[in-house]
Amino acid sequence: MGGKVLIVDDSEMIRNFHSYIIKTIGLEIITAVDGADALEKIYGSNQELLGCITDINMPNMDGYTFIERLREDPQYEDIPIIIISTEDEFKDRERGFEAGANVYIVKPTDPDVLLENIRMLLGV
Repeated sequence: MGGKVLIVDDSEMIRNFHSYIIKTIGLEIITAVDGADALEKIYGSNQELLGCITDINMPNMDGYTFIERLREDPQYEDIPIIIISTEDEFKDRERGFEAGANVYIVKPTDPDVLLENIRMLLGV
């Protein structure tokens, strides 16, 4: 399968943990430290992006803004997006879905839940 999964989180430990989980099912990873970095990596590359996993609370550009910007682009309007955040109130989930997320997972990340959602969204 061609293409990669983008992981956006300002914590290197979280990026590495999510990368490790996703690599176990044979997917390749691109990482970014915030939404602005993620958009630079997406538009600075010609490789196919299969999906995105993003945190919400990050410097420079938060996850909500990143998702909204990505959804504005016809090329990425239907790309699967998973939010993984410590924010677990209804208003946070609601805002995430309004921004365009497909799935909202609360940290700490359960590897089985993450893989189940990736398989469902990406068909892998």
